[in-house]
Formats: sequence, structure tokens, C-alpha cells
Amino acid sequence: MLNSKTLDEISARINEAIAASPARDIQKNLRAMLASATSKLDLVTREEFEVQAQVLLRTREKLDALEARVAALEARRSRSATRKQS
Repeated sequence: MLNSKTLDEISARINEAIAASPARDIQKNLRAMLASATSKLDLVTREEFEVQAQVLLRTREKLDALEARVAALEARRSRSATRKQS
């Protein structure tokens, strides 16, 4: 059975072989192409997205509270208008 040291040695040799092979260059070039392509897009970071999601949530909560307040005021106005007509 293979022990941890043997697996580490095999892993190190594989990493060395990949680093010295054209596959490493392909990976670098592919990353550079993707970075270039995504930099042209109008993207936001996950952190910016989360901040805006929280802002939107608070805004929705305030809107719900204001809608409930307007509904209550309209109901009071409607009741007082009905009383005045009687």
C-alpha cells in the first residue's frame, strides 16, 4: 500500500512535469484570455453584489412599511369621510 510520503513524492513529480510542459503555458494563456475577456464585461464582484442585495432588501422593507402606512391612512380618511356624510 502507498504511504503518505510516496503519494507526496508522486504528486510533486507530477506537478514538476506539468510545470515544465506546454500544458502550463496553455493554462497561463487561457487564464490571460479569460481575464481579458471578463475585464471587458460590466461585471461586479460578489462583495458588491451582496452589498446591493442588502440595500435592495432594506428598500423593500421600507416600501412595505410605507405601503402599510398609506393603507392605514387611507382607511382612516375613508372612515372619517363616511362619518361626515352621515
